[in-house]
Amino acid sequence: MKKTQLTLAAATLLVGMAAQAQTTLKIGYSNALNSHYGMGAVAFCDGIEKGTQGRYKCQQFPNNALGGEREMIEAVQLGTQDVANVSTGALGNFVPETKIVDIPFLFRDYDHARKVMDGPIGQDLLKKMTAKGIVGLAWTENGFRHITNSKRAINNADDAKGLKLRTMENKVHMEGYKTFGILPTPMAWPEVFTALQQGTVDGQENPIPVILSNKLSQVQKHLSLTNHVYSPAVLVLTPAIWSKLSDADKLVFQDAAKSAATVQRKKVNDDEANGIAELRKDGMQVVEKVNGESFRKAVAPAYANFAKEFGADKIAAIQSVR
Repeated sequence: MKKTQLTLAAATLLVGMAAQAQTTLKIGYSNALNSHYGMGAVAFCDGIEKGTQGRYKCQQFPNNALGGEREMIEAVQLGTQDVANVSTGALGNFVPETKIVDIPFLFRDYDHARKVMDGPIGQDLLKKMTAKGIVGLAWTENGFRHITNSKRAINNADDAKGLKLRTMENKVHMEGYKTFGILPTPMAWPEVFTALQQGTVDGQENPIPVILSNKLSQVQKHLSLTNHVYSPAVLVLTPAIWSKLSDADKLVFQDAAKSAATVQRKKVNDDEANGIAELRKDGMQVVEKVNGESFRKAVAPAYANFAKEFGADKIAAIQSVR
């Protein structure tokens, strides 16, 4: 009888130790579970669960369930949220050096942007997050941004003049967009659909995957493929978790984040390839051949201020990546 009791006690102790050894991480992001953000987050979580033999797993919080991007980054700093998959639009308020990638028409195309973010420039920006109480694991992706609105088709920069557009609370975006004659209106993402529906703002600007996953075709008539800003995203982890990881587990987390980036970028590619036809089917009027040169010409004066803020040499270094 005593032997049985000892065996049961030992088994109970082992179960308790196993329960203690398993850590569930809260991961949040601003779009749906089936969006590019969600697919990246799921890939990351699958990677860490497999790589740590189940010692770490995730609980998903899509659709701003933990707050907007700014709130999520603050929570990661404080340690009340473990992981977030967020765009640089909000991150620049915490890590000012990252705002350089938000300059309009800085990147030529996806190949250029991804080479920069995965190369020395992007990796250096990840390292700068540590001093701000954020661990940058890997650059994921949001995509090239386009303008939607409920008023008129936008074929060139002049057509954008006077439109009240929701933007992120991002000084670089706002300064650039003002040169197009747009009236930038900062607004937290959870408020945007209702604001568009009620006409509080005329439009917004986001990549195709965001326009699709948030069903903006229900409240916006016009889409213009302006490609005016490349919007990276990043998986950030709280230092409270990072500091507890072994060196081996840190590699698992970083490798899982890189896998997430691959999955997330593929979803962006797929949405770019197929999403425009879907948005047309939903009733949006799409201008595919926008006069990009008119926008680049309009924003040129702002580059003098960007050069003062970030350094002309740093801007040129990004532009010269091949």
